[in-house]
Amino acid sequence: MRALAKTTAAAGLELIDAPEPTCGPDDVKIRVLRAGLCGTDLHLEAWDSWAAATVDPPQIIGHEFYGEVVEVGANVVSVRVGQKASGEGHIVCGICRNCRAGRRHLCIRTIGLGVNRDGAFADYVVIPASNVWVQPDDLDLDVGAVFDPFGNATHTALSFPIAGEDVLVTGAGPIGVMGAAIAKHVGARYVVVTDVSDYRLDLAKAAGADRVVNVTRERIADAQRSLGMVEGFDIALEMSGNPSAVDELIANMNHGGRIAMLGLPAGPFPVDWSKVITHMLTIKGIYGREMYDTWYAMSAMLASSRELEQAVRSVITHRFPAEDWEQAFAAARSGECGKVIMDWSDEDATPRESRR
Repeated sequence: MRALAKTTAAAGLELIDAPEPTCGPDDVKIRVLRAGLCGTDLHLEAWDSWAAATVDPPQIIGHEFYGEVVEVGANVVSVRVGQKASGEGHIVCGICRNCRAGRRHLCIRTIGLGVNRDGAFADYVVIPASNVWVQPDDLDLDVGAVFDPFGNATHTALSFPIAGEDVLVTGAGPIGVMGAAIAKHVGARYVVVTDVSDYRLDLAKAAGADRVVNVTRERIADAQRSLGMVEGFDIALEMSGNPSAVDELIANMNHGGRIAMLGLPAGPFPVDWSKVITHMLTIKGIYGREMYDTWYAMSAMLASSRELEQAVRSVITHRFPAEDWEQAFAAARSGECGKVIMDWSDEDATPRESRR
């Protein structure tokens, strides 16, 4: 089968001919139709210090995918051959304290698909049946492939009650844009999104943001005044991992404001803890998706809202055949994109240009 793999401990990837994975008794084998590029995949391709310390080549990468079930293990009763599915990429131990308490997203022995075991940038992927999320047969293939990052956005946006609140989203990458759309879907009053890229801010505006702010030209406080806000933001979704964005975010929170932080910074940075204390701010770290409350919420929201589905679809700006993976990675690195998808099917495997 075709597979995009890290074959050596160095920068770069190779599209190789790999053996098809074997389906164990508790596993499900899925033919991959679409796969999404993630920042993690860019780190692996570049072979930075995090990648070198985390991955043991050779290994197939990729963890965002949608496909068709082609085989189930002897013990599997929850999934049938022929069903369409996405998959939870965090594989947990099931026996640590958090797993046994139903908090599987906090498992201390989490293994990452495409990071610690062969992933989904391939014609076939095998995952435990417990990690399979069966999708409707008529779900848009591209949307099915972004359930992983859509889940990150959902987990972050729903971390605090948001109806009627004023929400700040720092970082207009695909997850930030989807987070803004979710905030509007669940009833936020105003949603303001910040970034340094006009391209991505346009995506946020199209997805429902009330106001966008390019922080190279404008301050968040200016956006507050233009919307008639006088007390600061009630909720913040930090999606950028940028220290200056976090500093500006804290400076514009209302007393008692709540901050959900998903963006992973490159290293330590100072925080105005006096402001956190005197304004009684709540800061919550977010990693991945809650298993499986987030997945239920994602499916239910998409099924109930055509507008939200359109907003999620609008974030997907490029699609490339799997053979053109180098172009796909270049597009993802350019910043002039939303979500980039690779097509692993034999159908409609033509480049999809940006919608802008």
